[in-house]
Amino acid sequence: MTDGAELDPVIHAQARLRVVSALSILNDHDKIAFPRLQDELRMTAGNLSVHLRKLEDAGYVEVTKTHHGRTPATLVRLTRRGRLAFDDYTAALRALLDPREKT
Repeated sequence: MTDGAELDPVIHAQARLRVVSALSILNDHDKIAFPRLQDELRMTAGNLSVHLRKLEDAGYVEVTKTHHGRTPATLVRLTRRGRLAFDDYTAALRALLDPREKT
């Protein structure tokens, strides 16, 4: 991170920060079912969908629509790009909170 780095506006929105933070604890290629993510974040389906779309457009999350038997399923994971963006975001936030800290 360079000095004076800006906080990523895609991640900085509170709802998207919560989404990325929740996904960041998963292993690199692990996916979470949309309803489980929705439940964990206590977000409406519509609200979560809107924020996932913004994150997907930025290349930060991957949304996969599939089926388990005849039941449709939507799975979500943080991409490598998303993980790096989140790492940069947290480093920038730490630098803002404690400018003496070197990352």
